[in-house]
Amino acid sequence: MNTIDFTSIAFSTIPAIITGGIAYYFFKTHIQNENDRRNFELLQQGKKLTLPARLQAYERITLFLERINPSQLLIRIKPLGDNKNVYSSILLSTIEQEYEHNISQQIYISEECWNVITTSKNAVAHIISEITKDNLIKNSQELREGILKKMLDTTPPSAIALSFLKAEVFKIL
Repeated sequence: MNTIDFTSIAFSTIPAIITGGIAYYFFKTHIQNENDRRNFELLQQGKKLTLPARLQAYERITLFLERINPSQLLIRIKPLGDNKNVYSSILLSTIEQEYEHNISQQIYISEECWNVITTSKNAVAHIISEITKDNLIKNSQELREGILKKMLDTTPPSAIALSFLKAEVFKIL
């Protein structure tokens, strides 16, 4: 009689255990799906809130890159005298001020993009410094001409960075 009771108990409890296991699995899956859905909705809301700020940052960086483009920089900043070293210092100082003015924008763009922008700024400054060191260039007007000639021969670093920036904006839209 003891085995009959155990068998009847087993036959009545096994379906309950299986049903409980299946219910546990479905509830666990349902809760996980709900958590994933909520996280996705929060992420989408966050993107809606940050997208305008990110786009504004990209706009400001675009303006920065245009302003440090040597051809634009030379039009905007005219030499105060004939001294090429003074003019070069003014140009380099202007580039650095523009960069510092926009440095907070790096929190809205990718690290890779910010590195490209920083490299572009440094490359433009390097071009100006190298042309300033040329002993054949005697005054600020010749410096301007030398920088413009260099830009005719190569693509300005700021234009390369701008292309990278546009590609990154296209990815987030």
